[in-house]
Amino acid sequence: MRDIVRMTYFRHLKTASAGAFFALTLLLSGCSVNAGTSNTQGMQLAINTQNTAASAASSTGGSTSTPLELLLLITVLSLAPSIIMMVTGFTRILIVLSFLRTGLGAQQVPPNQVIVGLALFLTVFVMAPTWEQINNTALTPYSNGTISAQTALDRAQTPLRDFMFRQTREKDLSLFVYLAKTPLPKTQADVPTFVLIPAFIVSEIKTAFEMGFIILLPFAIIDLVVSTSLMSLGMLMLSPTVISLPFKLLLFILVDGWGLVIRSLIVSFH
Repeated sequence: MRDIVRMTYFRHLKTASAGAFFALTLLLSGCSVNAGTSNTQGMQLAINTQNTAASAASSTGGSTSTPLELLLLITVLSLAPSIIMMVTGFTRILIVLSFLRTGLGAQQVPPNQVIVGLALFLTVFVMAPTWEQINNTALTPYSNGTISAQTALDRAQTPLRDFMFRQTREKDLSLFVYLAKTPLPKTQADVPTFVLIPAFIVSEIKTAFEMGFIILLPFAIIDLVVSTSLMSLGMLMLSPTVISLPFKLLLFILVDGWGLVIRSLIVSFH
């Protein structure tokens, strides 16, 4: 039973790239709904699974039972949204797009759903080489049974750590090494993952704010010119935002703003 569950899961997983990470999260929510509507059948299935796993464990010398593996899998899937946001480029992309919308002065255009959706798919695009490397070096060998789960986990961390190291500032990394009171690392392999992740997040936020400043600067100039013009004309009761919004949109369209912002975001990761 354990082998059937494992082969079924990895048959779909090894052919997927970055998009599979989001599909697994949707699969988890669907499994939760089905579990709530068929409680009796789930209990019977769990009993049968435990009996099968117990007999398999006794014959193989006490390996990990299937219910425990499923519990670990569900735990990983429940943490998938946090992993996506914290150890990928999602944070930087979402903050920059939010700054762009603020600079335009259109608080609800594009809507939040569009901003988050665009950030997700841009994250998939940016992280695709990393996910592909994880799939080739860790998931595929593990699904074929050539490496153990611990070896697969160690191999999966390497490409992701390399990505985070490339985006992390040395100053931020030194700060968290000092706060963690760990020995001074001599190589990247000596840096613990729990130290690297917060340093990476802080670096991403700093980079996003720097890009946000560059994006907001031309919009601020337009607001200043419009405000000065309205004051010189004595039109103090007219909101400068209403007048400046069409000029901001016109400037954004003329310079192909979306293309420039997205291109700058993608290039910033390389």
